[in-house]
Amino acid sequence: MNALVRLPFDKAQHYFIDVIPYSHFLGMRLVEYTEGRIVFDLPYSEKLIGDPETGVMQGGAITTLLDAVCGNAVLTKLRELRRVATLDLRIDYLRPAQAGRTVRAEAECYRVTHHIAFVRATAHDGDPQNLLATAAGTFVVFEDRVAAHAAADEGEAS
Repeated sequence: MNALVRLPFDKAQHYFIDVIPYSHFLGMRLVEYTEGRIVFDLPYSEKLIGDPETGVMQGGAITTLLDAVCGNAVLTKLRELRRVATLDLRIDYLRPAQAGRTVRAEAECYRVTHHIAFVRATAHDGDPQNLLATAAGTFVVFEDRVAAHAAADEGEAS
């Protein structure tokens, strides 16, 4: 198990979300995480409205949420902290999010090879049986280690 899975929750919020300026700007919040699985919330905000008449959240924000949760699911699955990047992300939008509702995304990294990780995810706005979107993605796992600040803190998680 890698160091990220052992981090205290407040530090995990920092590593999974806050170090990425756009994820932080959007207001993503870490809900829970275990090895290979992670859950993020994207609270409703006026800055995320895509249609002023209906108040529906903009689809790009949900795309970013799904990409972020999928990439971070990969990080929880790796034995060592490594850089990852999206190779392919297919998102099927099933319906628009309801105005005023937080969107929750859950991702599972179900297989990692030497260089490629495979992930699936779902998003909903309150009812996991009434999905907004599903996603399937592949991520490249780079050979080099993550940024120095993250690698230096690995000892803190032990």
